[in-house]
Amino acid sequence: MVQKQKNTGLRLVVIGLLIMAALTAALLALAVAHAKNDTYVDIDPGTVKLVQLDPPSEGDPIAIVDTTLGEFRFVLYPQYSPKAVENFISLAESGYYSNTYVFNSDSGAYSAAGCPQKSGTLPEGADTSRELIPRELSQDLWPFRGAVCSLTTTVDKGFREFLVGGGDYYNGSRFALINSIEFTDEIKEQLSADTTIPDLSAAFLEKGGIPNFSQQMTVIGQTYEGLDVIEALASLEVQSNGVYKVPVDDVMINSVTISEYSAED
Repeated sequence: MVQKQKNTGLRLVVIGLLIMAALTAALLALAVAHAKNDTYVDIDPGTVKLVQLDPPSEGDPIAIVDTTLGEFRFVLYPQYSPKAVENFISLAESGYYSNTYVFNSDSGAYSAAGCPQKSGTLPEGADTSRELIPRELSQDLWPFRGAVCSLTTTVDKGFREFLVGGGDYYNGSRFALINSIEFTDEIKEQLSADTTIPDLSAAFLEKGGIPNFSQQMTVIGQTYEGLDVIEALASLEVQSNGVYKVPVDDVMINSVTISEYSAED
C-alpha cells in the first residue's frame, strides 16, 4: 500500500511538471510570436535614417506653438507615427491646446505640456479615447534635443506580460518637449565607444537630447525653430506634486496652429 501511494505521488509530481513545462512552452511561444508587442522595435543599423537631422521640406506639415515664453515650431512625422500625429493634429485644430499648461519641467532635460490642468492630470469627463493611441516606435526617430514626443498614458499587461514582460503601451494628448541632459565625460565616452550605429551616437553628441529615452515614446515631430524656448520650458522653477515637477508660475500653451512648412515664413 505504501509503495502504491509513493508511485501515485510520483505520477502526480511528473504530471504536474509536464503541465508546467507545457504552460511554459506555450508562454514562450506567445512571447516569440508577439515579441515586439509594441514594446520594442527591430533596428537594422544598416538602414537607419536619422530623419530629424534633415531640415523640413516645402509643404511638410508643421505645428506652430505659441507659449507664454515664446514660440517654437516643429515638423510633424505622419509617415512614421500616423496615429499619434493624427490625434495631435485633430486636437490642435479643435482648439484643445489653447490655454493648456506646461505641467512638468525637469532639471533642464525636458518639459511636458498640453494639459487642461496645471497638475498634469486630465479633468473628470475627459475623452479617454484620445488617451489610448497605440505607441508607435521607429528606428528612424530618436529623442534628440527638440524632439516632440507623445507621453505614455497607460500600459496594458495581460497574464503573459506579467510573466515574460512587455505589454501594450498607449499615449495620448499630452506631449514632452525634449531639451537635453548634461553630457558628462563618461556619457561622451560611452557614446563614442558605441559603434553599433555610429551616426546615432554622433548625433546625440552634436545635438544633445536624452539617450535613455530612446525607443520609449512615440516621436511625433522635431523642433526646427525656437530651441531656446524648448530650453526655457525645461528649466523652470518648480514644486513637486508627487508626480510631476510643476512650474511655480503658470506657463501656458496659448495656441497650437497646424500649417505647412515654407522657407519664406
